[in-house]
Amino acid sequence: MVMHTTVRSPCVSICVLDDQDICTGCQRTGQEITRWSRSSDAQKREILGLCEQRARRQGLWIDSSKSTQGNRV
Repeated sequence: MVMHTTVRSPCVSICVLDDQDICTGCQRTGQEITRWSRSSDAQKREILGLCEQRARRQGLWIDSSKSTQGNRV
């Protein structure tokens, strides 16, 4: 049995577009935000990939796959 999971919005309720039309909260462009609800899951995954790239360039990406346990001081 295949489970279908809808791609969730990356919105974090910090909705401010910068000078490049990029949301400072989720890293989507204004156009990506506008068309999100009409996008297919494949398109949403593509947008999320672009958001990750933008966040990494800004130094905002937090890699949750890396464990910080054992690194406590």
